[in-house]
Amino acid sequence: MGTPADNSQLKRAEAFKALHDRPGIFVIPNPWDAGSAKMLENLGFEALATTSAGLAFSLGKPDGDGSVTRDETLKNAGDIINATRLPVSADLENGYGDEPEKCAETILLAAGIGLVGGSIEDSTGNFGNPIYSFELAVERVKAAVEAARSLSFPFTLTARAENLIRGRHDLMDTIRRLEAFADAGADVLFAPGLKTRDEIKTVVNAVAPKPVNIVAGLTGDPISINELADLGVKRVSLGSALARVAYSAFMRAGKEMLREGILNFGSTAMSYSELNALFKAP
Repeated sequence: MGTPADNSQLKRAEAFKALHDRPGIFVIPNPWDAGSAKMLENLGFEALATTSAGLAFSLGKPDGDGSVTRDETLKNAGDIINATRLPVSADLENGYGDEPEKCAETILLAAGIGLVGGSIEDSTGNFGNPIYSFELAVERVKAAVEAARSLSFPFTLTARAENLIRGRHDLMDTIRRLEAFADAGADVLFAPGLKTRDEIKTVVNAVAPKPVNIVAGLTGDPISINELADLGVKRVSLGSALARVAYSAFMRAGKEMLREGILNFGSTAMSYSELNALFKAP
């Protein structure tokens, strides 16, 4: 067995598992730092997930090429955990290593800082060869599952098939991988880049009764949360969407000042006192 969880972590883990077990859909937004995490908790969300892209951008780095280290990811996740009382799951990218043993090690380290869930993807981080072979991808998920099951609390493991956002629009291979990840024991299945209702429904049916996560905010025809629920989706994440919204407003304000010489951007901003009061709240 792994190191016993403290009471706070156990409660968060049980609450996170319950969100996946209860009827209906839920949204798990993605803060990129402690402040955005506090804001999302204040709005009433029930759980949070980190974002690799949001973190990378906040560090002045690109996403998806291994620029952000495992230590940086876990530090960011720890800041978010400490800022809120909510369950937190982490984007653990490819486990920070090719070998299945690295995936297992990363899951144990993630649990050790207080995370109650995390995702492992089949993307290599190598743009020339972006996806692990089927066999290795499955072995990596098996190792992550074994590590998660060694813990003294229910760590919710998400397995991600990355074909669709890595230049390989092969839905059949994506489904084959998700089915194998489900058989390997993953708790949640996730294929970022599904664009149509038919694609989403096909994936949901293929891995049922395992819960499916869909990421909103990517390209494609927007689908409402109610429509996703009707398609059988259990969880909706936002990836880097909220971070991109924040950075887009920042860039618009900068461009307005620099190019137009006007200062109207503050008219739609939250007031200093409103934000300060929010962050003073326990």
